[in-house]
Amino acid sequence: MKKHILPSSIMLLVIALDQWLKFWVKGSMDYMFNSRQLPQDIPMTGDWFHLHFVENNGMAFGLEMGGETGKLFLTIFRILAVGFGFWYLNRQLKNQAHTGFVVCVALIIAGAVGNIIDSVFYGLWFADVNSYQAGLFQGQVVDMLYFPVVETHYPSWFPFWGGEDFTFFSPVFNLADASISVGVVTLVLFQNLFFRKPKEEELEGPDIAAESPTEP
Repeated sequence: MKKHILPSSIMLLVIALDQWLKFWVKGSMDYMFNSRQLPQDIPMTGDWFHLHFVENNGMAFGLEMGGETGKLFLTIFRILAVGFGFWYLNRQLKNQAHTGFVVCVALIIAGAVGNIIDSVFYGLWFADVNSYQAGLFQGQVVDMLYFPVVETHYPSWFPFWGGEDFTFFSPVFNLADASISVGVVTLVLFQNLFFRKPKEEELEGPDIAAESPTEP
């Protein structure tokens, strides 16, 4: 059981922090997404880090799938993927997988669980404050981390978008999204280390080609 302590601790910590921040945002930042009042925004560190409260029906960084059917499909897919993830993680622990690989898988699973909680339960838990009609499996994912590090505009000669505003980094995300992204990127960057096979030991022994002594 000791080998399960590290990934379990990581998952519990990420899920707890993710949900704590989402509950704080839902309870403290009034949200009405309409023509008169935009999502509430709180600058945190200069102009490059904001708490910017938005909610979405879909995937990480505000990507969406159309309608209630698409959302239900996405939520069910997430639940099945997480179930497979737990099975796979347990198998890798039994096979003595690299610690770094185990940490990455734990981060990905934790992030997925964090967003599943929003999708499954927030339509019920926050029914009295939601600006949308929802129910079980129809909750919206809460996003709030916004890093507009560079705010400028495309030069006038730039094709298609010449003169338009440009922001880097523009997506609004949450801790669960960040956990998934860190896990995936780290897996890609260090895959040679995580999946390195042990070198085959060279066989040592007498030279097969050695000739036996001949009689005079």
